[in-house]
Amino acid sequence: MQNDMSIPSGNTPTSRFISSRFGWLCMMIVVFGIAGLAEVAFAQGDGGAATSGSGRSFASAFFISRKADGSVEFLGSFIIWFLMILSLLSIGLMGMLSMTNQRKSIAPPGVLDEVKKLISDGKYREALELTRRDESFFSLIMNAALKDATHGFAALTRTLEQTSDELTTVRLRRVEYLNVLGQVSPMIGLFGTVYGMILAFQAIVVSGGNADPILLAGGIGTALTTTFWGLVVAIPALAGYAIIRNRIDELTMEATLRAEEMLNLFRPKSASQSGATAPKPHPKPVPQPRSQS
Repeated sequence: MQNDMSIPSGNTPTSRFISSRFGWLCMMIVVFGIAGLAEVAFAQGDGGAATSGSGRSFASAFFISRKADGSVEFLGSFIIWFLMILSLLSIGLMGMLSMTNQRKSIAPPGVLDEVKKLISDGKYREALELTRRDESFFSLIMNAALKDATHGFAALTRTLEQTSDELTTVRLRRVEYLNVLGQVSPMIGLFGTVYGMILAFQAIVVSGGNADPILLAGGIGTALTTTFWGLVVAIPALAGYAIIRNRIDELTMEATLRAEEMLNLFRPKSASQSGATAPKPHPKPVPQPRSQS
């Protein structure tokens, strides 16, 4: 069984949308990066004025990891900013997947009604041409099935189910990136937590067991901040993954069922459905009771 069904790519509305969202995401990353570098430069330009806890701002606590002397702790800051970039990627990916998995891109009502009307009227070529032009999930599986209509009803339904499974798998694989982000980001935050606690214990060791709370604040702050950003990435990513995946399952199943309903018009009619009457069985002779003499 061969068909020339292929997933649309290239200069399509979907690809242009992805490109625009990617450009927007890159712009946001650049903006946040410039803001962070400016904050670092401002803090270093103060000549260590933010050495004490009273000189640290809210932005400095949540976006930049610092040592006890007020200098920037580069590894902790790198973990924080890496998690922030993952958060932006997660938000952009959720927006992209939400837009590309709407009803109009999977089971558009107008296309469904028009294809059903064409098939009911016997205009199979028009239905084939309509599904070829449209890029929705329903049109792709319907077009692949209609191309195999000459091979019989069994081949037609088999092609529909196979194409539906393949395209659904492609959509679900794209959503898996959200699951990966949701699973990995807490591990990265935990890495920062362990690193921050190592810094705190090193401060205790250096001070001989009588560490100043200010010396401990840098390591503990790094530990808590990285944990915070890890959860900021993970919670929306896992929630978006579950919602979008369920949405894909619902809409693709609806589109497949509607396509199967339309393809039932190609089902060959049986003898009873075509108006022919089945021969009636001959009645069996009824045994007569024996006479008793």
